[in-house]
Amino acid sequence: MQHNKRHLALIGMMGTGKTTVGRAVSELLDMTWRDTDQELVAKWGCSVAEFFARYGEERFREEETAMLRTCLEEQRLLLTTGGGIILREQNRQLLTQWAYVVHLDADPDEIIERLRRSEEERPLLRGDLSARVHAIYKARRDFYRFADLRVDTTGRAVSDIAEEIVRAWREHV
Repeated sequence: MQHNKRHLALIGMMGTGKTTVGRAVSELLDMTWRDTDQELVAKWGCSVAEFFARYGEERFREEETAMLRTCLEEQRLLLTTGGGIILREQNRQLLTQWAYVVHLDADPDEIIERLRRSEEERPLLRGDLSARVHAIYKARRDFYRFADLRVDTTGRAVSDIAEEIVRAWREHV
């Protein structure tokens, strides 16, 4: 395995399929899977939306960084992250150092459709969903460029996406 990249991390905007694809990849690789948002919810006993409302985005980002560090201390795992984890340079550096990073991307219009079907409350999407998704997509797209691999999930089956990631991971290790 090259360098210290012992983990496989899926990053990307909300609605690109990180959790769904992560579940499929973890089964194919029989690899322990952690999701930073799910880990935080378990720690806090409340949803990300509730935490945001109580403490704000800056405190959330601090907690997210701490959880990322905790997860990366494990021996080897598949890690899925919240969409905004890449906003902090520190997080991008940690991921670059310790993980083979896969950026899941999708067309913004497909992201919007996926989010409309989701029942999950997302604090950053209050208001006009289409306008918010397009704005966030544009603002964040360059932050994802550090990834080792970009996978477009637009119109693709989860199994195909998972198999592509597994092939790339096996070449990496």
